[in-house]
Amino acid sequence: MTKSTTIKARKTLDKIQPYSPGKPIWEVQKELGLDRVIKLASNENPLGPSPKAVAAIQQGLAELNRYPDADASDLKKAIAKEFQVNPQQVIPTNGADELITLISEAFLEAGDEVIVPSPSFSEYDFGAHIMGATVMPVEFSKGFEFDVDAMIAAVTDKTKIIYVCTPNNPTGTYMSKADLDKLVEAIDDVLVVIDAAYSHFADAVDYTNGIEYINAGYPVLTLQTFSKIYGIAGVRVGFGIASESIIQSILKVKEPFNVNTLAQIAATAAIEDTEHVTTSQNANKAGREQLYKAFNELGLPYIESMANFVLVQIGENGEKLYKELMAKGVIVRHGKIWGLPDYVRVSVGTQEENQFFIDTLTSLVAKQA
Repeated sequence: MTKSTTIKARKTLDKIQPYSPGKPIWEVQKELGLDRVIKLASNENPLGPSPKAVAAIQQGLAELNRYPDADASDLKKAIAKEFQVNPQQVIPTNGADELITLISEAFLEAGDEVIVPSPSFSEYDFGAHIMGATVMPVEFSKGFEFDVDAMIAAVTDKTKIIYVCTPNNPTGTYMSKADLDKLVEAIDDVLVVIDAAYSHFADAVDYTNGIEYINAGYPVLTLQTFSKIYGIAGVRVGFGIASESIIQSILKVKEPFNVNTLAQIAATAAIEDTEHVTTSQNANKAGREQLYKAFNELGLPYIESMANFVLVQIGENGEKLYKELMAKGVIVRHGKIWGLPDYVRVSVGTQEENQFFIDTLTSLVAKQA
């Protein structure tokens, strides 16, 4: 006896597209029968994880029969010390993605509006849609610069959250301190979320990660991750910093034990690994210049980046070239998912990985000429 029954999901799910991560190395090797594949698609740290984090994980393995510290006390203290805030102003999460969802659950209701620069990180849209809120995209101006006046003009009495990814993924551009000053001064009763996941790579003199606005009492939350500069994307840990009242609201919707033990141990050690951070910053800066030089020689327009990736315009045959790069063993991120089909986003790799990508791209571009 069989029975066919259809369970109707929430209507808001019609607006949601599952996150599409970059293909892992093993999958491309298996699909295409390649011995060597380099992944420059997910903005990972090519130098590997913080050595202090690895050592801390190894020492903590024997305690995995115990539940994690639900409050992540040691990690909160380490983050608070690094950013000179109170531990009560910190919330560690299972990657920054979880924090975006928690922010949505804590502050959004059906019919609310969320302002998101476009194109930007897709998880902002996901968090809004899952709560039945409406995403109000604001296009970047020429050169993918933030249009702060357009963002302010988009605010209505339904606006609850404004996201500012700075440096922005996928463009690598950032919002200057002057523009952020203008934004936070112009609005009331709206949470400004400054996604500073790539802040460690930003070396512009007028860049800010937003902590100063929190200290001054503005309704600002700054969001960061251990997946990028610290190189521990595999254990999933991010965090937010805001006023105690904002953090308390988010804690009400947080699952217990959301940050696993190894993630807490690794992040607590990694945040003190200044040597790894400095080495990674220097390697990234040199890698960006290596890519810029190659793009200039190939005559390919690109956006100067404050992050650990570069958005480069490869032409109207962008998808074809993206697939050809993958066939040669180079995984990059095609811009079609951001409405930029003639672009690819290239993560900065090691010097050797960058050169392999450059050589492969050069040969493919030459064939098209």
